[in-house]
Amino acid sequence: MSTVTVERTTSPADPSVWVGRNVSLLKLFGPVLIVVGVLGFVLPPAVALTSGAAPYNVFHIAFGLLGTALAFKSAPRHAAVFNVAFGAIDLYQAAASFAHLPPAALFAYKPADDVLHVVIGAALVGAGLLGLRSTART
Repeated sequence: MSTVTVERTTSPADPSVWVGRNVSLLKLFGPVLIVVGVLGFVLPPAVALTSGAAPYNVFHIAFGLLGTALAFKSAPRHAAVFNVAFGAIDLYQAAASFAHLPPAALFAYKPADDVLHVVIGAALVGAGLLGLRSTART
C-alpha cells in the first residue's frame, strides 16, 4: 500500500505569503533607494529625470540603509511596518509636491518624482498592510 503526501501550498490570495514578500520587497527596495541617492549626487541635473537636491539624496540613502538593515536583520513584521511607513511618506511627498508643502522646496521635486512617489508609495502601503494583516494572525 502506498502513501500519498499532500503538500500545502500557498496561493497569492493567501495572506501568509505577504509576510515573506515584504522582506523580499525590502531587500530589493532598500538597496535601490541607496543607489538612487548616490546617483542623485553623480548625475548632472540636465540628464536626471528625478530631483538631484542634496537633502533628497541624503534622505534616500539614509532610508535605504535603514530599510536594508531591517530586511536583513529583523522580523518580517518590521519589514512590513517599514514598507507602510515609507509608502505613506512617499504618498505624502506626492501631495506635498502638488500642494507646495514641506519638503517640496527643499527636495525640488520633478514630475517623475511625483509619479514614482504615487506608484511606489501605493505599492509599499498595500504590501505592508497585507504583511501586517498576515503577521497579526500568527
